[in-house]
Amino acid sequence: MFISKLFLCTSLLASSVYGFSPLTNNHRGVKSALKGAESEVSFGDLDGSDVRIGIIRTRWNDEHVTNLVDGARKALAECKVDEDNIFETEVPGSFELPLAAKFLAMSGTVDAVICAGVLIKGDTMHFEYICDAVSKGLMNVGIQTNLPVVFGVLTCLDEEQVKKRSSGDNNHGYDWGKTAVEMALLRSEAVGGMGKPTGMGFSSPTELKVDTAGDKEKKKVGFF
Repeated sequence: MFISKLFLCTSLLASSVYGFSPLTNNHRGVKSALKGAESEVSFGDLDGSDVRIGIIRTRWNDEHVTNLVDGARKALAECKVDEDNIFETEVPGSFELPLAAKFLAMSGTVDAVICAGVLIKGDTMHFEYICDAVSKGLMNVGIQTNLPVVFGVLTCLDEEQVKKRSSGDNNHGYDWGKTAVEMALLRSEAVGGMGKPTGMGFSSPTELKVDTAGDKEKKKVGFF
């Protein structure tokens, strides 16, 4: 009798645990081989003729990062971004990207920043620490400065994954370029472009006192 009750309790407990456990891919009846590298983002016609874009790239994993930047530049050209309105600089590695992005944002010379880098997992926890720090850092720069900052850092488990995402028709840099233009245009609409600010939400526009002495001459793109 005791054994029967014990068996019943054990069965009920197991059923409860299973009921609250997340279903695996096999339980859902879906394939486990997902094509995560393929982009599912589509972009409409973007006019970036008045947009200024900053590109900050790393020298670490130079070859792959160069391919990504080439992809971004291709997208910018398709969006009619003038070559003179594209500023590119470099930093040693991905950890330096957030601070460099903040410097560029504070210069007020660009409408969006693309931060490009490649991180590949090694034998230690270094990969995890850098990925976490860089992603949070770049997000904070965008939030603190109100400037779109595109997270263009590949975080891959091996070099083969990097190659699949930085070359050919699946070059992620291309999407980053499109994203930068779209977000720059969105920011322009939200804050009234390069001119006077417009009201947002339930507020009325507030006139800002600015020095108009240099308005006749447009700022040069990049650090100065």
